[in-house]
Amino acid sequence: MRTIETKTIIEAIKEMCIEANHFLSKDMACAMAQAAQTEGSPLGKQILGQLQDNLQIAGKDMIPICQDTGMAVIFLEIGQDVHFTGENLTDAVNEGVRRGYAEGYLRKSVVGDPLIRENTKDNTPAVLHCEIVPGDRVKITVAPKGFGSENMSRVFMLKPADGIEGVKDAILSAVRDAGPNACPPMVVGVGIGGTFEKCALMAKHALTRSLDTHSAIPYIKELEEEMLQKINGTGIGPGGLGGTTTALAVNIETYPTHIAGLPVAVNICCHVNRHAVREL
Repeated sequence: MRTIETKTIIEAIKEMCIEANHFLSKDMACAMAQAAQTEGSPLGKQILGQLQDNLQIAGKDMIPICQDTGMAVIFLEIGQDVHFTGENLTDAVNEGVRRGYAEGYLRKSVVGDPLIRENTKDNTPAVLHCEIVPGDRVKITVAPKGFGSENMSRVFMLKPADGIEGVKDAILSAVRDAGPNACPPMVVGVGIGGTFEKCALMAKHALTRSLDTHSAIPYIKELEEEMLQKINGTGIGPGGLGGTTTALAVNIETYPTHIAGLPVAVNICCHVNRHAVREL
């Protein structure tokens, strides 16, 4: 049994909130740089160049890469041989977010009640997802999610008879409906299978997967490649002003489902697709 004090969790999440809001992950930075080179539209290339300039200024001057610093989504993969000491784990996660958004001078965007809408003034509570895994390590993924793109996300409860063509149509429908509102070039996370909530969680988690990897399932890898090509063929382009780079990647996760259903979720993220990952 390995013991981890929750103050370690607090400090890590604080630092990761600041990191994710000021710097793109390496895979995202590489994808953006490559897109700027390969974009076919002169206007699209200009927009991608401006986005590159924004990223450089943000890192140099420690200014957030987007004014919407998001609602903090936290994934914890907790080894079953880990024992936490200190405060409640959920409280520790929220304290890390609270400190990160305060010390990083990040915009506080969370309201405490979805209808009364009074700002909590510290960007908490976070949305926390925990999974118990083998081992004695803790993997933390912090993914601040802006709502320009979040609002464009969809869940489709398809019939089994809709099959893979129905899945393709659902993904393309979500992207076309999003258009410029998701701040393209976007990353498209897709969850297929499970239940209503499981497919949505997979779609969210898929956004944190490195863009230089594909699904280990051969036909899903092919689906990712096909959908990226079709999405980039829509002509939405950078900033929604036309071009050949509407998406940087399509990441798909799957899970077993019920004989009577085919749930599909599409969680879209804008061109910053913020996430930071650490292992304790």
